[in-house]
Amino acid sequence: MLETVTILLVAASIFGYLNFRIFKLPFAIAMLVAGLLASLFVLTFDAYLPSYQLGQELREFALQEVDFSEALMRGMLSFLLFAGALHTDMKVLAKWSKAIFSLATVGVAISTVVIGVLSFGTFILLDLNVPFLWCLVFGALISPTDPVAVLGIMKAAGAPKQVETKVVGESLFNDGVGVVLFTLLVSIAIGGDTNLEAIEVVKLILLEVIGGMGLGLIAGWITYLALKDLDEPNLETLITVAMVMGVSGLAFSLHASAPLACVVAGLFIGNKGREDAMSQDTADAVDTVWSFIDEALNAVLFLLVGLEVVAFDFDKSYLVAAILLIGVALFGRFLAVMIPMTLFKAVTEMLPGTRRILIWGGIKGGISIALALSLPQFEGRDVILTVTYAIVVVSILVQGLTVGRLIQQVKEPDVPDEAAW
Repeated sequence: MLETVTILLVAASIFGYLNFRIFKLPFAIAMLVAGLLASLFVLTFDAYLPSYQLGQELREFALQEVDFSEALMRGMLSFLLFAGALHTDMKVLAKWSKAIFSLATVGVAISTVVIGVLSFGTFILLDLNVPFLWCLVFGALISPTDPVAVLGIMKAAGAPKQVETKVVGESLFNDGVGVVLFTLLVSIAIGGDTNLEAIEVVKLILLEVIGGMGLGLIAGWITYLALKDLDEPNLETLITVAMVMGVSGLAFSLHASAPLACVVAGLFIGNKGREDAMSQDTADAVDTVWSFIDEALNAVLFLLVGLEVVAFDFDKSYLVAAILLIGVALFGRFLAVMIPMTLFKAVTEMLPGTRRILIWGGIKGGISIALALSLPQFEGRDVILTVTYAIVVVSILVQGLTVGRLIQQVKEPDVPDEAAW
């Protein structure tokens, strides 16, 4: 483990330095590109000089030394979500709560169904046998926007606070909803029971969503009391780190949503805790440490996403499916934004162009790959893995590099709210 972490951190540092001095790409995108280029270089080298078996060594490293799904879902994600929530203004978030809630729930459900149905038709067209239930599972794992990717890219693009709050706020919550929906659909697909009792669905939702949020609130409150009783920046910072690790472990043990728990705890400590329980020195120390954790884990995560290219089967028919389903995923995102936002039009003030940013800024990321890699064996698993990876890479590279141009067009409204629509 120590050797693996050392390799990843050294590689991320080198690539980060080169990007800062030469390429000047957004940080997350630079790490992804570096990982992709390193993988493609090794695979090309291996194709011409197979005796060295560099490609095989890289594949063993990516698949055996690093369990991407485990590392992200049970390790990095909790820290990254807490760091993002820690710097989110709860008052601003509450102002847009109805819009954010509709996007994170109704939007994810709409996208799951649309992508699931259209992907099923696409696979039939290409003579790829993927059962319908697993197509819905694919819709669930590719629908949530990635809070890590979105947060980093929104900051780099300098998005207006109102737009950033909507996009990031949705991303902080919709992955938890997406994971719950994913878990439910996988259970149905494995068991073949399309008539799952309503009580089981309610139980799963209560345990995952309500349980996760309740756990986060309790952990945040206990941490708040501890911080309020101290004035020692280093110790208080340590307590926040320990809280994230503790609440994540407890959430997994109780089968509650660790991501939602960390988001709620981060919002509580970043707002209530910052106002009433932290001195300025403590707040500065906490911000410094968590900014470092955020940047370091982001670098490793996106580097790993690039390296994971060796884990997928790029069969010709799979690539054709991926190309077609990139458009399907965007269409699903379009409906996932348009329908809820239209329903909440009467209560939501929007800057001009916000809907376009919500659609184009709905970037997919490591969470989708981690969920895909966690899938059990079934007919069609390989094509879903390949398509998921292709959508994520294209989303980060293309949408991530161009969303800044849309953001630059968004100005503070000097026109009636209706003009935003």
